[in-house]
Amino acid sequence: MSQSTRDVRFDDLCIVCNHFFGVSRQSESSHRIYKTPWQGDPRINIQTHKGKAKAYQVEQVLLAIKRLEVDHDFKK
Repeated sequence: MSQSTRDVRFDDLCIVCNHFFGVSRQSESSHRIYKTPWQGDPRINIQTHKGKAKAYQVEQVLLAIKRLEVDHDFKK
């Protein structure tokens, strides 16, 4: 996923987000919203498009994971 943000299955991105951010607030629609531990815009919002995750949202998730690892000493 970190090598290519394109062609990532939405279900795979959900598994990653569930691991790092917990269960999403919304799961019965095309969007999933995950809470993050920092202030500001405290959420990760991802959506499916024909079974795939949107590339810019994959990039946002990867940046949030990096921030989580650095700021909150979260290990993979």
